[in-house]
Amino acid sequence: MLRSVAALVLPELAVFEFGVLTEVFGLDRSDDGLPVLDFRVCGPQAGVPLETTSGAQIVPRHGLEGLAGADLVAVGATHLREYPPEVLDALRAAARNGATVLSVCSGVFVLGAAGLLDGRRCTVHWHEADELRRLYPQAVVEEDRLFVDDGNLVTSAGTAAGIDACLHLVRRELGSAVVNGIARRMVVPPQREGGQRQFIEQPVPECTSDSLSAVLDWMNENLQVEHTVADLARRAAMSQRTFARRFTAETGTTPHRWLSRQRVLHARHLLEETDLPMDAVAHRAGFGGAALLRHHFRRAVGVSPADYRTTFRCPQETVPA
Repeated sequence: MLRSVAALVLPELAVFEFGVLTEVFGLDRSDDGLPVLDFRVCGPQAGVPLETTSGAQIVPRHGLEGLAGADLVAVGATHLREYPPEVLDALRAAARNGATVLSVCSGVFVLGAAGLLDGRRCTVHWHEADELRRLYPQAVVEEDRLFVDDGNLVTSAGTAAGIDACLHLVRRELGSAVVNGIARRMVVPPQREGGQRQFIEQPVPECTSDSLSAVLDWMNENLQVEHTVADLARRAAMSQRTFARRFTAETGTTPHRWLSRQRVLHARHLLEETDLPMDAVAHRAGFGGAALLRHHFRRAVGVSPADYRTTFRCPQETVPA
């Protein structure tokens, strides 16, 4: 049962992510019949202002002693990458004593510095995933997830994904009725479909070889054509074996995967900027029909083409079909 939450704040605090913790765990919504949690804002020192990334200051009411005994320790996002030893000691002690530990976005780096990510599944904003892997190679980083629940360790991706992680924790600990009540007050869905893949730019691997660039350009301009390795090898004036080997060496992927990824990218563009029916999107992107488009699109992006269009299409910028 979740009764108490200690929100750990550090210098260079990201205000939005801290606001997410406050909105989900720190507000009194007893007028809606929702439970009131013991919410403590804890910093390295009680009463000492902390600078935020937006130029404002946060003054924590509690010091690190506020983490002791909390059911949940929630670490806000910060631009810092080095942390006072006493902060890391307090986090380790809270975890040892049975607290669930939650991070929002870059707060996961604090958990890594405390050794809490070793051998554990976690996530972070897709833009910082490589940095997290480099700094904490024993962490199992799942960058395509909005949040990862690894038992007593819950980590979230960037910015609004913190809402998803916090609401998930409320659902897990307090039930669907409570999380639905909080979500209604926040005017957000209690659970979003898909992961970070729908928000990540996915450029096609570039080719560094002049001998293949003309073939890649032709493939890209003829997505509706069924390309075989044999046909592509003839166009490149190579044997099939040489072409396949050189293609993988130069692009980092196979011709089939390169083409499928390019078709998905073109479908994303059409879904964002046109009103074309799904069958027409599928045809122009080279998938033949809507069923095949849905199969490849969901596997690559994590959501259906229809859901992607609902999220990302801007009607006022729609161009004619």
